[in-house]
Amino acid sequence: MRILAFVCADDSLTMTAEENTIEQWLASTPQRVEGHQLRGREDATTVRDHGALITDGPFADTKEWIAGYDILDCASLEEAVAIAAGHPLARFGAIELRPFDE
Repeated sequence: MRILAFVCADDSLTMTAEENTIEQWLASTPQRVEGHQLRGREDATTVRDHGALITDGPFADTKEWIAGYDILDCASLEEAVAIAAGHPLARFGAIELRPFDE
């Protein structure tokens, strides 16, 4: 079962404080297929209405934003939840899990 894990954070997050623990989490998570940190929401572009409306910034004006993602290949959703619970940024933000529609 492949699952997309959105790593959600807010403006109070400083990545430098968590880089070592993230590296440890990455090294200890063989179910992680791929993932990347994303640029801040100030670099986001939203396209709507078949390109008729293009705006700077994220889809919604919220405190939390998507800081990165990980693709997990797990035996079950329960396994993915356990892995997400161990993600260092789960302490400060949220990890949203979405199974691929396969």
